[in-house]
Parts: sequence; structure tokens; C-alpha cells
Amino acid sequence: MLFTPLTENQISALGILAVASVGDSVYDLMVRVKLCAEGVARAEEVHNKRVEYVNARTQAKAARTLVPLLSPEEAGIFRRGRNAQTGSVPPSASKAEYQAATALEALFGWLCLSGRDDRLRELFAYTQGASAQKADRGAANEDE
Repeated sequence: MLFTPLTENQISALGILAVASVGDSVYDLMVRVKLCAEGVARAEEVHNKRVEYVNARTQAKAARTLVPLLSPEEAGIFRRGRNAQTGSVPPSASKAEYQAATALEALFGWLCLSGRDDRLRELFAYTQGASAQKADRGAANEDE
């Protein structure tokens, strides 16, 4: 744990988009650490590869893999993130993708702020495993 967790009251006092902004940073950091662990050594290469993971479209796919695994409390945070009014949507994503990505970020932010690091790592690992399996299946289908 990098810092002292916040209390539920402190987290509840934050807007869901503030929690999601923490989650955005947490997700980005987790991806960077994953890439370094895989041997990506140069800063430019880490940045270029992380963009493949840290974008609304890819995060929306990751979010969809998590929904069946969420506890009722986690699902509530996820819904609040998805339903948050975010303002603008980047041109590289649909509104639905951006909402799902915000939901994922809200969940990751909430888990981080509440000190649930084991659950955070578990869900991150699941999104990466599910993404890799889907990529492998997609490559296999292209070969057919």
C-alpha cells in the first residue's frame, strides 16, 4: 500500500469523477508496471505500448469482463461511474465506451482509495488475462 486508505466518509464526500480520476491514474500505473515486468525497458516504448491499454475503447472492453465478478458494493460504484456526467467524449470512442471506461476508472479509484489493494490487483489481472485470451482467439480466427 502506497498510502493510508481514506475512510468511507472521506470517499463518499468525493464526487464520483474525482474517484474516477484517481482510478485513471491507478490503471495507468498498473499498466506501466505490467509492461516493465514484461521487459519493456525504454520510456518511449512503455509510453507507446501503454496507449494500447489506457484508452476508452480498451478500458470499456476490460470493464465488460469485470461486471459478472463484482460484489453488490463494487457494482454500485461501477454504476455511479458509468452514469456520471462527464461532459465531452473523445472522438476515438463512443459515448457508451467512454461511460464504461469511466466506470472502470471509478471502480479502480474506489478500490485504491479504500485500501483494497488485493482486490484491485485481482481485478486488474483478470482484465489483462481476459484481454489476452480474446486477442489470442481473435488471432486464431484470423488464421482460419
